[in-house]
Amino acid sequence: MTLSDAWQVAIQPLDLATTNLILLGLILSFSILADTIANRTRLPRISLLVLVGVAVAVVQQWGLGHEGGRPLEGLGEPLIQVALVMVAFLLGGELTLDRLRSTGPLILLVSLAVLGVSIVVVGCGLLLLGFPLLVAVSLAAISVATDPAEVREVIREKHDTRLRARLLMGIVAIDDAWGILTFGLAMALLGWHVSGDGGTAMVEAGWELGGALLLGALIGVPAVWLTGRLRPGEPTQIEAIALILLLAGFAEWLEVSALLAAMFAGALVANFSTHHTRSFNEIEHIEWPFLVFFFVLSGASIDLRYVGASVGLILAYLLLRTLGRYLGGVVAGGLARQQRRELPHDLGLALTPQAGIAMGMALLVSERYPEYGGMLLSAVVASTVVFEVAGPFMVRRVLR
Repeated sequence: MTLSDAWQVAIQPLDLATTNLILLGLILSFSILADTIANRTRLPRISLLVLVGVAVAVVQQWGLGHEGGRPLEGLGEPLIQVALVMVAFLLGGELTLDRLRSTGPLILLVSLAVLGVSIVVVGCGLLLLGFPLLVAVSLAAISVATDPAEVREVIREKHDTRLRARLLMGIVAIDDAWGILTFGLAMALLGWHVSGDGGTAMVEAGWELGGALLLGALIGVPAVWLTGRLRPGEPTQIEAIALILLLAGFAEWLEVSALLAAMFAGALVANFSTHHTRSFNEIEHIEWPFLVFFFVLSGASIDLRYVGASVGLILAYLLLRTLGRYLGGVVAGGLARQQRRELPHDLGLALTPQAGIAMGMALLVSERYPEYGGMLLSAVVASTVVFEVAGPFMVRRVLR
């Protein structure tokens, strides 16, 4: 056998499973490089990871000629789902009764102020710029969603425990519920406008919210009883991983909000388990690799084919959503008179990061209204990449 023949035998075409394993290894390797650059500069590592994902999309779509933004095929979505469920469960642990008594009313006030102003600014702004009603209403509803993973990671990096940090953690914890409710109402209104019947959308939104709370209770209540009965270490880690996988899997199967279910389960464990810190600590120990996959795959999901045709909509959405968040924070500061000194006027800018939930909403709209699907999806994904890159800088600015 010649050297050429031996080389051809050794180098076989990669199957999907092998390709995914190599890509996972490369993603984690690049995360180490991103950590090194972040430590030597002032650049947030989250932004660097999202940019790594964008580079993956460029290589995959322009270099290799693959269409779409799915670098790991069927493996990417489960990884993203597990990462988001981990973050939501940990955020639910922040919603203890003692903390809600002190900051709960303020969290509700600020979140509703930012939500209302964002919807008005984005929706009315897009209509005034001449975009179709369906596009304006859909993006106004999608603009409500915030990426809890990015906000929480920046706060954890800075070890900030002040009121503004606790407030941001509380807001992003309930933001998923507001986003789902707003999106469901928007789809119902659009369904009524297009076909005269928006009842189906309302039922779907009700199930997504109510079913998520039911699932969170069905998994969270046994977890309350189990947590602390196992000794610390490996058994507790298995318990925590099982909890996350069950929440992610059943939420996907039942088509309910995985984030809301995980957040509710986390809140139950934090409030009613005597040794609740064990599960939360074990999840914190293992969550970072999943967050690496989440941030990189968020950047890699951009479909470069539609970006050029949607530049106007992308720029308009970026500017209007940023303006809506900023003005929402200003309005919230005006309403919260007692805590005005402790709340920065630009608090709303820390709520600009946007990721998985927004993409999921955009996918639903594109499936229901395919005539606007490509434009909406490309606008949301492209703007998500921008918000994910710029988001850590804005959160740091508010927490400075």
